[in-house]
Amino acid sequence: MMQPAFLVLSGDGINCERETAAALRDAGANAEILHINDLAAKPDTLARFDGMAIPGGFSFGDELGSGQILALKIRHALGDAFFDFVAAQKPIIGICNGFQVLVKLGLLPYPATQKRVMALAPNLQGGFIDRWVTLQPAQNSICKWTEGMEAFDLPIRHGEGRVVFGDDAVYDELKENGQIALTYREDVNGSHQHIAGLCDPSGLIFGLMPHPEAFVYQATNFAPQRDFMAAGAGAQIFRNIVTYLTETQKEKSYAGRPH
Repeated sequence: MMQPAFLVLSGDGINCERETAAALRDAGANAEILHINDLAAKPDTLARFDGMAIPGGFSFGDELGSGQILALKIRHALGDAFFDFVAAQKPIIGICNGFQVLVKLGLLPYPATQKRVMALAPNLQGGFIDRWVTLQPAQNSICKWTEGMEAFDLPIRHGEGRVVFGDDAVYDELKENGQIALTYREDVNGSHQHIAGLCDPSGLIFGLMPHPEAFVYQATNFAPQRDFMAAGAGAQIFRNIVTYLTETQKEKSYAGRPH
């Protein structure tokens, strides 16, 4: 079977594209880094990819708010090509600033046809947080990216990662639907019910504040002649989605054969 092809977006202020591409390649995907301006010049390029990653950083210096300008650029410069990509139910991950972009595009927690019901506000502490956190996947989560995972640790580094809702009933609905993918084990930034990541109703569009691409390897043994690079917790998130796409391709291939 062909390796799934992922687009990893880059642009002014995005600074985690290389790590994200490396994590996807390590998971078994082909990953290509493309600048938003190059993609805007040829939006149809999107059609040749099976998935997309919007990495973390400070896109466009967070002018007008975190992720706002990049979201506007995607909406207006990519237009139908991007929303056709979404409609085709191709996986998308937004990490940290990328999570902000997905929310401002209206893709999380519900499809773009519905009004915005959540935001990622400044941390309750009023400053930037850079630390490791323990994350707990929800047992009923429908997120394809975190499927089968148990508690794990990842680093966070953000100033605006506090999940807030316009109505508490939204949280209840998301929890019942299995869209709350990850929660912090403790209160990290004032996020509603410790939410660290969530997905759309398909389980394929995933936004999270922690950085899985920053913990793909861990040093376990520095003794000579030993393999000291073991898989870090973030690696499984990327492996999960590559496995999902590979199995989906197999199912489509099998369905297309004469019986």
